Amino acid sequence: MKKLKTKKTLAKRIRVTKTGKVMRKQVGIGHLKIKMDSSRKHRKQGLLETSKMQVIKFKRMLGL
Repeated sequence: MKKLKTKKTLAKRIRVTKTGKVMRKQVGIGHLKIKMDSSRKHRKQGLLETSKMQVIKFKRMLGL
């Protein structure tokens, strides 16, 4: 069986912590920020933990 290559686009968008959690950015903060109030923009700045099904897919795509 061939060695799986790492999906570089995914590797740039997520971070795997020491404990194995997969963290990602929140969506909807790229543009159109004028209509958002400041508290909503502030809430979207942090990272989120992904769901268990996505973790399985992401780790397979990263070759982990």
